[in-house]
Amino acid sequence: MCVQLETGVLLVTTVTSKLERLISPAAWPCTRCYGRAMSDDSISSSGQSARPRAVIAGASGFIGGSLVTPLRVWGYEVRTIGRPASGSDATWDSPNEIADLIDGADLLINFAGRSVGCRYRDRNRQEIWDSRMLTTRALNDAVAAASAPPRLWINSSTATIYRHATDRPQTEADGDVGEGFSVDVAKGWEKELFAGELPETRRVALRMAIVLGDGAALNMLATAARFGVGGPQLEGRWLPHTRYRGIGPDASGPRVWRQHPPTHGHQRFSWVHIEDVIRAIRFIDTHDELTGPINVSTPGASDNSALMSALRSAVRMPIGIPAPRWLLEIGMIVLQQESELVLKSRWAVPEKLERAGFDFRWTDIRAATKSLLRHPGR
Repeated sequence: MCVQLETGVLLVTTVTSKLERLISPAAWPCTRCYGRAMSDDSISSSGQSARPRAVIAGASGFIGGSLVTPLRVWGYEVRTIGRPASGSDATWDSPNEIADLIDGADLLINFAGRSVGCRYRDRNRQEIWDSRMLTTRALNDAVAAASAPPRLWINSSTATIYRHATDRPQTEADGDVGEGFSVDVAKGWEKELFAGELPETRRVALRMAIVLGDGAALNMLATAARFGVGGPQLEGRWLPHTRYRGIGPDASGPRVWRQHPPTHGHQRFSWVHIEDVIRAIRFIDTHDELTGPINVSTPGASDNSALMSALRSAVRMPIGIPAPRWLLEIGMIVLQQESELVLKSRWAVPEKLERAGFDFRWTDIRAATKSLLRHPGR
């Protein structure tokens, strides 16, 4: 279950306001339509029917929902795929509806998948796996069968695919794939995306770091900071368990999990602001040379101590009690979350995006957290 801040509505207002400025026509002077540039004037005068179609799977989630308005401003007619009774244009239990939406679409974006903000019990583990593998497989089948397949398919993935890294950053070219449950989910997800030959469709896997916005990760950590327990999280001894064991046909890692090597609060924390996620998707859309796995993570990862210090500053809490693992695990049981969110050292760098010329607007963790957590009157 996800922990929500009491100030959730204000967070949404803040992020929405920034996104409106980000996606304004002045910020993006032209949009793409089936491989050609189309001016904003021609879009507005051509009408809805002339717009290229963008299909979003998982539009009810934090990131997918943040994309709907930007896509419309960029000139797309937006259609959605989701669960039954979600109000989507097509549902996962209707392959024919999915096929009809995808055939003739210009852009396909998939953020479908059960939230990982939970305890990794057997039922949750299987739902996390199935909700990613089965949906991505269904989309792959629809793209393969389409007479006019999408020009571009962007599929969610995660920078968690890389190992616990404290020695060097992990790039798309030389990053070391890790092991265990979360890594296996990421590997399986990308395998479904890149399965088969789809010569007319450019495919991109977004290996996103932890996204800062009005989502579960920031809300949970900010809540801890508000209550004075926002010190660094420290690896240490705890009861061994099997929740992090591998999953799928190529399950990896040990069956029984114990701990990472101690990092004393200096485990790396790769992150990205929701505004930069939206901007990166737009950049990928307009740069045909970008394909395959792409890290979406702010350059120069923070570490856990710096992250928690920034959160304490953002919520104006001068005290931050450190959380040794035994205390952290008790808290995670209460919150129904997993400690790997803050104990795994995540150090992904966006080599492909930077080489292509993408410029991240949010690179300072203090500025980013303040922009999301502060509002007038507090």
